[in-house]
Amino acid sequence: MRTGGIGRLRIIQVVFSYFNDDAGDIRNQADIGGGALMDIGCYPVSLSRFMFDAEPIRVCGVIDRDPRFGIDRHTSAILKFAEGTSSFVCSTQAAPCQGVSLLGDAGQVEIEIPLNPPPDRRCGLWWQHSDGRREEIALEICDQCTIQGDLFSEAILQDTPVPTPLEDAVANMTVIDAVFRSAESGQWEPVTLRHRD
Repeated sequence: MRTGGIGRLRIIQVVFSYFNDDAGDIRNQADIGGGALMDIGCYPVSLSRFMFDAEPIRVCGVIDRDPRFGIDRHTSAILKFAEGTSSFVCSTQAAPCQGVSLLGDAGQVEIEIPLNPPPDRRCGLWWQHSDGRREEIALEICDQCTIQGDLFSEAILQDTPVPTPLEDAVANMTVIDAVFRSAESGQWEPVTLRHRD
């Protein structure tokens, strides 16, 4: 991406789902932030902001609520960035599925199990070149949670900035809030980051 291997990034598509209809699970409790968008929709939002290296200008969201729990069980959204768009579907009541496609004006990247890769097997990444060649890039087996914990611990022990600062979480939540607003209004909603004083 950074070396222009797919040209300029124009489109991101993400699918992230699993099935959980356990009434006792925190993810199915609307009053404490349960639901697909808050649980796993944050990852496509974060990935999109990271890959475009920008904040979306506006968003459009559609939500299907579970009548028993009141949570969003299926959420779809489009994020409009200055340079392109990102669309995603997340669900807590669909078959388990994960995938990311990054489409540029000169190539494409597909990522297998991008958001929580298993710690005990290789995952793949495929790079479609503009000339039609398809290259597989095998990612090393690793435990992403351990890496995350180690980097966070290192930042604390060495008194250095954490890999993802608090401001990033605030920006991500601002986008999520806009998706919820859009689902309620039925219209595109602007993304306005409020700065703390």
